[in-house]
Amino acid sequence: MLKPDVLRRKKDFSSIYNKGKSVGERYVVVFFRKNGLAYNRTAFLASKKVGKSVIRNRARRLMKESYREVGERIDIGYDLIFIARNSILNVKCGDVRRSMESALKRAKVLKDDKRAQTQS
Repeated sequence: MLKPDVLRRKKDFSSIYNKGKSVGERYVVVFFRKNGLAYNRTAFLASKKVGKSVIRNRARRLMKESYREVGERIDIGYDLIFIARNSILNVKCGDVRRSMESALKRAKVLKDDKRAQTQS
């Protein structure tokens, strides 16, 4: 059974790249677009420019773990593509998380901390 919250189709990727917006940070670039669904869909990418397969896989794992920590504070109804930059090579997970949070705040996709506290 496929997970519904993972981006897979080329059509979805193309629409996000062409019609969506992007925000770059030190370790990640975030492409985002509203999807009209009741959940977020995500993709985590690391190109061959980042390094060999072991390094690319580590970069994706770092981004997924950072998203797991930040994901509950993201507004619902977005398609998100996280792309690793080559600067992610020798970085701790906390640094990637802060970079991801900063990018999502600049994209105005992350809920305000005040709103998140009142909903709890």
